[in-house]
Amino acid sequence: MNKTLNLCGLLLGLAVASAAVAKLPAPAATPEAKAKAAETAAKTAWSAKVDGYQLCQAQTRVANHVREGLVAAGKPVPTATPTPPCTDPGPFAFAPPAEVKPIEASGAHSPATTAASPPSSNQTSAETNPAPKK
Repeated sequence: MNKTLNLCGLLLGLAVASAAVAKLPAPAATPEAKAKAAETAAKTAWSAKVDGYQLCQAQTRVANHVREGLVAAGKPVPTATPTPPCTDPGPFAFAPPAEVKPIEASGAHSPATTAASPPSSNQTSAETNPAPKK
């Protein structure tokens, strides 16, 4: 009986502990982690542009090869479909984004004199509004 109660208590404690751990919020990202994530995203976007450029060059080479083969065989060459030229994305360059001030530091909140005084006073309603209500 005592072992059963201990086991039930242990299982109940584990269930409560796992529920508490499951509800914890994710840790806040540090500025360094945010900068690293922004750099990784920029590098991924640049890599996609390089891949697109290399694909464009390969398609151009294949189309030229096919066109040359048709000319050599004496067959009619269809008109080429106009496409935009391949644009080289250049070397990777990352400029970290400008740091955004939080609302409190940007001066968008109420003035310090208003925030320093309490929002209410000890005056009664009769003192504040001396005229009797009708």
